Amino acid sequence: MEKLLSRKGFICDMDGVIYHGNRLLPGVNEFLAWLKENNKNFLFLTNSSQYTPRELQQKLKRMGLEVDESNFYTSALATADFLNTQAPGCSAYVMGEHGLLNALYDVGITYNDVDPDYVIVGEPKGYSQELITKAIRLVNAGAKLIGANSDLTGPTETGIAPACRALMAPIELSTGKQAYYVGKPNPLMMRTGLKMLGVHSNEAVMIGDRMDTDIVAGIESGMDTVLVLSGVTTREECMKFPYRPRLILDGVGDIPAATR
Repeated sequence: MEKLLSRKGFICDMDGVIYHGNRLLPGVNEFLAWLKENNKNFLFLTNSSQYTPRELQQKLKRMGLEVDESNFYTSALATADFLNTQAPGCSAYVMGEHGLLNALYDVGITYNDVDPDYVIVGEPKGYSQELITKAIRLVNAGAKLIGANSDLTGPTETGIAPACRALMAPIELSTGKQAYYVGKPNPLMMRTGLKMLGVHSNEAVMIGDRMDTDIVAGIESGMDTVLVLSGVTTREECMKFPYRPRLILDGVGDIPAATR
């Protein structure tokens, strides 16, 4: 645990680490206070594309946490940044919520359901056969397929729910096309996070609840890694992977308690 005290930057997942739905997880207040007391740079890096940074800020505020809007980076922003670099001014058919739509709009990417350059899939609440069928036809007509993240499932207050990659599966299977996934563990998102923190990878820690996105992203980026068991991964499931986090904790509240 003492190694964590020497780290300058902390990249932290949100779902399953900070909250489940609208329920704050135990120890989060203490963890955030510990970060601030020790002058640690921190960034909430989430694969959710549903919300804007301001909405995430307001969500935490309703839970009693004061965090600046600049401390958030989402897979929606990462997707917009990627496409703005690859094809500035392109158009896209988007299956997702306003967090993704706003991010794309802010960089000049227009919505197009006739002949788009891209089909982009996030986590649409209105997921339907009609949306899937439209996406399949557009991809078959030449649109390139992008996923905001590669999460299969995500934690909620009432249990596990399907996430972007699961929702993408019918489109990939029907078209024979493989989507390009922008969110964690894509190194594009991790490098942006480190740049925002202003730290080198060997000075940073990745904290998350998923082995297949959070922990592998941290390992491949050269960061210290902490798996918390407050989300979708159990200790037994962790042992099935060919790579390991350096630390396994019950939740982020264990960090300040163990470093004092």
